[in-house]
Amino acid sequence: MILQALVDYYERRCRSSDPARRLPSLGLEDKAIPFVIELDSDGRVRQLRDTRQHDGKRLVARTFLVPQGEKKTSGVKANLLWDSAEYVIGLARERKSGGGPAPAHAFRERIEALSQDALADLGIQAVRAALDLADWSTLHAHPAWPEIAETNPVMSFSLADDAGELVCQRPSVVRAALQTDDGAPGAMSWCLVEGRRLAIARLHPSIKGVKDAQTSGANIVSFNARAFESYGKTERQGENAPMGERAVFAYTTALNALLARDSPNRIQIGDATTVVWADRDDGLDAEFAAVFGDDPDAHVDAIRKRLDGIRSGSLGAQDSNQHFFVLGLAPNASRIAVRFWFHERFERIAPRVLQHFADLRIVRQSDKDAATPAMYWLLRAIAPQGKAENVPPRLAGEWMRAILEGTPYAPALLNAAVNRCRAEQASDNFAGNVPYLRAAILKACINREHRRRHPGLPSDFQFIREELDVNQTDPGYRLGRLFAALERIQSAAQPGINATIRDRYYGAASSTPGAVFPTLMRLKNAHLKKLPPGQETRFEKLIGEICGSVEQPALADFPRQLDLRAQGLFALGYYHQRQSLFARKDAAADNDKPAQED
Repeated sequence: MILQALVDYYERRCRSSDPARRLPSLGLEDKAIPFVIELDSDGRVRQLRDTRQHDGKRLVARTFLVPQGEKKTSGVKANLLWDSAEYVIGLARERKSGGGPAPAHAFRERIEALSQDALADLGIQAVRAALDLADWSTLHAHPAWPEIAETNPVMSFSLADDAGELVCQRPSVVRAALQTDDGAPGAMSWCLVEGRRLAIARLHPSIKGVKDAQTSGANIVSFNARAFESYGKTERQGENAPMGERAVFAYTTALNALLARDSPNRIQIGDATTVVWADRDDGLDAEFAAVFGDDPDAHVDAIRKRLDGIRSGSLGAQDSNQHFFVLGLAPNASRIAVRFWFHERFERIAPRVLQHFADLRIVRQSDKDAATPAMYWLLRAIAPQGKAENVPPRLAGEWMRAILEGTPYAPALLNAAVNRCRAEQASDNFAGNVPYLRAAILKACINREHRRRHPGLPSDFQFIREELDVNQTDPGYRLGRLFAALERIQSAAQPGINATIRDRYYGAASSTPGAVFPTLMRLKNAHLKKLPPGQETRFEKLIGEICGSVEQPALADFPRQLDLRAQGLFALGYYHQRQSLFARKDAAADNDKPAQED
């Protein structure tokens, strides 16, 4: 299903009326070529052109449509009229193996293998003459030569009178390249994609753009040892997952286009490089991908408006039946692992994505907090030291799958959020134990699990609300509220204190309240005596309201232990009560300001 969907996407892009979106035909590929050697018709080097342009702080090479490159694993294989500098101009490089022809010799042989009609082309004649002369002094004098000698970049040739067109792009050369027979056809078998008996591709082109995979590319389909192959597969490698040459070219070209650096369909979800596409080109797939990017606020409305249009009937059946595809890929040595794969009609997938953001919605600590948090920052909120590289490898993929399927989040997500709350006590960088993003995750986890336990509830039912819920009777939530109130009492009684009860007791209070709260309640009594009468009364009233909803609130009857869910509720109660107390403090400060004179 994955490969079929990618082939369909390739076919649609090939028919695009927009040249910028059109994908190359079979036998061709788009390749970034930073350096082009410009030749006179007699093969003498006129100049070396640097095609790179500044994109921010990076230099980005111009992309050219060229004959498809060879699959290079080991040994020497030359591309047609473009390749790395060691092939094109014989740049001396340390070779890993001594056998086989030199790269420059293989490059020349590939050209000489063309038909006589192609060899008669003026561009080919100029390249052959340049290789015979082998006078690269003009290149050596170029300011970029030290970089070329060090990095072995991709190079190609052009004629001085061809207005920047490469020799390998000349019509006669392209025709010859597409007609080249690479040897005996592969084993015959039924193609998994086309459903016809075809010559099977032995090797599949590499996939590039997956974060932390090899820079030269990696493979989704790859078998390189007999132990991994099915019994009786005599031709080895590609025969184990039989696909025709055309289908292989189509799916790899489509996936590489989706994974391109500037692709709007590409996002990063934890360790999974994720691509999103639809079965129709209307720009909604890019909007959908951006919902999980750095600025979801700007794109959620587009998804909501399209869904409202479908539900109201103002949009036709074509919009209702539009399918979306989401593919998550993660590196695995020289291969690529499929982390998750999902496809569904927009009418069904959009409500699940919107519900995800609704479940996350919680009162913010400040106006700087994003109303619609990005997945990247959510994952960092539950990673040790707040670093993206410390996110548990499979967690992001499991979370994404739950969002798309509309199912409860994995228990590992709740566990990670609770553990970070306990481990990072009073860290200024994370706004205390329970910062905004972590609280949003806890709320979403608990609400989704609650709806799973009670199937009759509406899909948008919120067991834990966005703001403080004084009517919530859950003991874990109430104990969290009580802890926040006790911390506030201590801060009011001892202004400027370096460490509050949160620093010493949060972890124990949230997991074994029976061992901690009796001590905290005794401390509370001492702290209240230091407060002005009015403030003391307000806090006593608050403590009474909170404890009145906890069953058997006597000191000896606090729960001995709280399970994982209750610890999450404790954190939410603490967060809600803390934000409520801060809001009251800010409101009181505003009321105390003197009125300005006119």
